[in-house]
Amino acid sequence: MSRPKRWHPFIYKIPSQTYLWLAILIFGASSAVTRKLTQIGAQHFMDGRNPISLCNVLFVGNLCALIVMLPIYRRQWNKKALQQLSRKDWLALIAVAILLGALVPGLIFQALALTRVNNIILIGRLEPPLAMALSVWLLRERVNRWEVIGAIAAFVGVALTILLQPSQTAMINMGAFRLGLGELLAAIAAVASVVSTIILKEWLSDIPAGILSIFRTALGTIIFFFAALVLYGHDHFMGIFSPFLWQWMLVYASVIVVLGQSFWLKGLRASTVSTASLAGSFTPIVGILAAYLILGEVPTFAQYIGGSLILVGIFLAQFSIRFQISRKVATQIEQGMGFKGI
Repeated sequence: MSRPKRWHPFIYKIPSQTYLWLAILIFGASSAVTRKLTQIGAQHFMDGRNPISLCNVLFVGNLCALIVMLPIYRRQWNKKALQQLSRKDWLALIAVAILLGALVPGLIFQALALTRVNNIILIGRLEPPLAMALSVWLLRERVNRWEVIGAIAAFVGVALTILLQPSQTAMINMGAFRLGLGELLAAIAAVASVVSTIILKEWLSDIPAGILSIFRTALGTIIFFFAALVLYGHDHFMGIFSPFLWQWMLVYASVIVVLGQSFWLKGLRASTVSTASLAGSFTPIVGILAAYLILGEVPTFAQYIGGSLILVGIFLAQFSIRFQISRKVATQIEQGMGFKGI
């Protein structure tokens, strides 16, 4: 007889969408928290440098995340589990590690240095319409017209945020439009994030979370480290041995990297790509509130306009989900009623 599980039985009763919402709360506040940490580091210079620079946050934060994850997931890293992975599994793991472990955070952190946090949060809402389009095209998932209209509204809201309020720093001329470099980097990060979500859902849904999380974080950290050495030089990581940096990164990695990713993976595996992405549309609400409460960053006129359309898209998406649930319940009731007449 197998030994019954005696610890935390309530964990197994938590709905999958609850994990998605918890992850959204963590991820929504992450950009404001990251910017705040760099501001704290600016008040504690080390040899004339900020020890909590954006690159140090990503590199040391991932190392701290590995320190936390290894004892948690050590049992999943066994010879039998690794031998069951096919060549396609390893290729998908490498692709996700490059995208989610190195490219997406690297682009977001670079964008944080160039534009406002609220811009990055709102532009990140490119993910739902892109994920919906790819899930219908590649995964053959079915969506209704309200989901489509909501995704279009969110896309238009993001576009207005980009076009009405370009960055005041680095600019890129695109014909009649001038696009901020920070906004462009955030948009590319959103595309890469959607591609990684599709890969996770289609090819890695059966991979143990411990193998996926540790491999992605480890390989992504290595790739980012060498890419930064090539792009910025060997002195770019000066200050990574600062105790002040490591004490902050242990907290940052435990909550945002480990806990946030664990909640997201657990929720994503029991949800469709469209549901997860549309639920993620609430990230800007959390992010904008966090930017205001943590950084005192008040939304601009362009962000109000774009954010309002994004909220319309969120409302339509939630209306669609409730409509689908009510139709399913009504159908089940009718099926149990016997003769229904003409």
